[in-house]
This record gives sequence, structure tokens and C-alpha cells, in this order.
Amino acid sequence: MWKLTLSLFLTGTLLTARSAETPDTALLSLNKTIQSVPVFDAAKEESIRLLRLQYLKQPSEDITGRYHAALQLFEAYKVFHYDSAFHYAKQLSSLAVELNDPPRLAEARIKMAFTLLSSGLFKETLDSLGDIRTAALPDSTRADYYALMGRYYYDLADFDNDAYHSPLYNQKANGFIDSALLYYPKEGFSYNYFRGLKEIRSGKKDSALTDFRRLLEGGNLTDHQVAIVASTLSDIYIQNNQTDTAIQLLIQAAMADIRSSTKETAAIFNLSQLLYRKGDVKSASDYIEQAIADATFYGARQRKVQVSAILPLIEGEKLKRVEAEKKAVVTYAVITTLLLLLVLALAFIIFRQIARLKAAKLIISEAHSKEQAINHELQVINEKLSEANSIKEAYIGYFFNVNAAFFAKIERFKKVIELKINERKMDEIRFHINNINVREEKNELLKNFDKVFLKLFPGFVEQFNALFKEEDRVILKDGELLNNDLRIFALIRMGIHDNDKIADILEYSGNTVKAYKSKIKNKSILPNEAFEQAIMQIKAF
Repeated sequence: MWKLTLSLFLTGTLLTARSAETPDTALLSLNKTIQSVPVFDAAKEESIRLLRLQYLKQPSEDITGRYHAALQLFEAYKVFHYDSAFHYAKQLSSLAVELNDPPRLAEARIKMAFTLLSSGLFKETLDSLGDIRTAALPDSTRADYYALMGRYYYDLADFDNDAYHSPLYNQKANGFIDSALLYYPKEGFSYNYFRGLKEIRSGKKDSALTDFRRLLEGGNLTDHQVAIVASTLSDIYIQNNQTDTAIQLLIQAAMADIRSSTKETAAIFNLSQLLYRKGDVKSASDYIEQAIADATFYGARQRKVQVSAILPLIEGEKLKRVEAEKKAVVTYAVITTLLLLLVLALAFIIFRQIARLKAAKLIISEAHSKEQAINHELQVINEKLSEANSIKEAYIGYFFNVNAAFFAKIERFKKVIELKINERKMDEIRFHINNINVREEKNELLKNFDKVFLKLFPGFVEQFNALFKEEDRVILKDGELLNNDLRIFALIRMGIHDNDKIADILEYSGNTVKAYKSKIKNKSILPNEAFEQAIMQIKAF
């Protein structure tokens, strides 16, 4: 067991070293490859078109030439499209009969059996293989026959998946693979692959790991061979609960399948299962759809059955998440509505304050006509009220401009959210929600406050700095109108003296505002008690 653990660790390290991609970037690479499926399939179709032209050009009397051309078409179709592969397998059988060539007839039946097995037709597969006599066959054909019989019983064991029949089928399969290994060249791909496959089925995972690692490290495999080896090797890691390494191998296999336009594949289906178990429901759903598309295109019956077992689970989990996101959107909509109500309440308060201000001006005007003796005092009060009125009018205009922009944003956001809910585009809803930058909105609010304040008090910064020594004066950064030190005393100049109210506006704590005020006052050339009086003396425009 320690040998297997060490071997698994070394292989996992090797895979990591050979691919610097993280699981997320590997999935992104797979997604990009899936987007290129039409490109790879178009290239496959073009190569098949050329083979079909060669087949049609063969003279009718040249049966041998037609046989070889049909064989090339079968090889092109065998993992791409079941109906076409089946058609050319029948052509091979007919041509072999015309040639009266038993070895070629056996070869044609083996090709037919491969096609039937790939589509999940077990009985028909055995019928096609049952009449073959191997004694007179060449070694390569004999090896393919035994290997296909082994694969037949392995697939049958997986299909039954029970404690009684499956071990018997696996035992039969191992016997056929042993026979195939007697005829495959030991240095070839088929020998090493089928030996590793038998070792996995026999529980010899460390030996299988060595064989498959040797194949992958060889570097001279076709894309289809890479897919077969990586997909089979992933079974070892799945059995040993090393899911991340298995996922990397299945991603490698799925990408190789796409590049070779292999539609009779289990790699992307197995990948979707692992991702579903890890909780990546979105990726699992995307890949199970690709697996369905591949199985439908090829015509693989048993693959459709496998997919139908897991698809409802994935879609059910996906639906749960959509419902959760929908609830989040509803919650956000409720919060937004409450904020709108709060804004309306603030607007009502401001309108009421304006009414009170107008009433106060009327009282002062009447008092001015009656009390000539206090004319100077009333004039000063009137000037202050006029200044306060100008300030309030400017900030009321600013308030309604901000509210108008805010209402417009809320209206646009509401329309977008309603549209996306109707279209069930939850990912886009999440994007719009996450795109709301509260900090940016707050900064924009403060920036607008700075502009309006400096419009009312254009000399505020200069007169503020005049209260300090040269080295203690505020130096604003490029693009700054006010900083937080200036804003604290700008709010005081506006008549807001309460530390907690200032803290709420600037999102500080009351203690922080108090500390800022003390630090600034201590630097002033004026006594602390006279500093705020000097701030209040700064004139408006």
C-alpha cells in the first residue's frame, strides 16, 4: 500500500509540474476548447469528405481497393458517428464476402462488434463476435478480437454492477486480455494500455499506474490515445479519493477528445460527476450538457442511460441555487424600497424646515419694522439668516439633484433586475448586484458635497490655513477639493457641531471625530476655545 501511495504522490506531482494550471484555469481552458468544438468537428468532416471521395473513386472491379477505402472511413467514423461507422462496417463485411477472404471477414465482424459495443448493444456485439474462428487469423486481428472481447465483458460488468455477475465478467475479461497481450507487440501502445487496464481490474493499481505513467510520459501519443490513457488513469485516483488529480486528468482527457472529435467518450461525463460531488453545480451542468450532446451525436445508448441518472440531480441542485439567488434578489429589492421610503421621509423633513425658515423670516421682518432701536442687531441676524437660507437652498438643490440621480439609478436597476428575473439569468443578476459599489457612491457623494460647499465658501481652505503656522497648514493632493480634516470643520461651519452626527456623515466613530478635532485645534495659532468661533466667522460668497 505504501508503494501505491508513493506512486500516486509522484504521479500527482508530475502532473502538477507538467501543467502549471490551477483547477480553475484548467476548467477555463476546457471551456475555451468546448467553444472550439465546431472548428474541430468541421476539420473532421472535411477529412471524412476527402476519404469519401477516395472511396467513390475506387473502380467497382477493384474490390481490395474499395475494402481499404471503406476501412479508412470506418476508422474515421468509429468514435465519431455510430450510424456511419455501422454503415461502413457492413460495407466491409460485404466486400470481404466478395473477396472470399476469411481473415478480412473476421476483421469486418470485429469492426462491426466494436461499433455495436460503443453504442451499448451488448447482445448484438456478442452475436457478431461469436462466429469468429481465431485460428487462421493474423496476429494483429487475433489481438484485436481478444481485446474487444475483454472490453465487452468489462463493459458488461460495469453495466450490471452487482456483486454476483460483475466479478465473473471481470474474470472472463481478464482472460481475454491475457490472450490479447500474447499477440500485441510489447513495445506498442495497445500492449501497455490493455495490460494497465487489466491490472486496474485485478486490483494491481501500482503496476497499472506505472504502465499508464510510462504511456503519458512517452509523448508520442495521438490525442485519442491521450484521452483514453488519462481517462482510465483517473479511475485509480477516484478509487483512492484523490479527486483533484482525477479532475485534472479528466480535463486533459476531455480536451483531447474534443481535439480528436471523439464523441464516444466518458471523460466529460465522469468529470461532471466529480464536479457535482465537489459542489461546482454550474460547471457540472455545463459539462453534462456537453456529454448529452456527444452521446446524442454519436448515438451511444448506454451513455444516455448514464446521463439520465445524474442529470436530474444536477438540475435539481441548480434549481435550488437559482431559488436561493431569487430570494436574495427579493431581499435586496425590499431593502431598496425601504431606502426609498427613508429618502422620501428626509425630503418631507427638509420641506418642513423650509416652511419654518420662511415663517422665521416673516417674524423678523415684522420685528424690524416695529423695533428701530435694535435695527443693527436685526440686520446682523438677517444677514446670517440670508446666508443660512442661501446655504440651505444650495444644499436643497444639491439634495434633489442627488435624489433625482439616485431615483434614476434605482429605476434602471429595478428594470434590469425584473428583466433578468423573467429571463432567469441569475448569473447576470448576481453580476449587477455585485456591481453596486457602495464605497464609490459614498465617495461621489462626498465629492459633490465638497463642490457645493466650496461654491458657497470659496475662500474656506485659505482662511482655514490662515489659522495655522506654515508647516501645519493643510496641503491637498492632486484632484482633492477637501480632505476629511477640512470636511469636519466644513460641517461645523454648516452648523453641525454634534460629534456623533459628523461621525455618521463621514462614517467615523464619535471618538475618532473628537480626536481629529483636538489634534487640529492643538496645532492652531488660536486657543482651542476660540478656534471654532473663528471657523464660524468664515464668510460665504
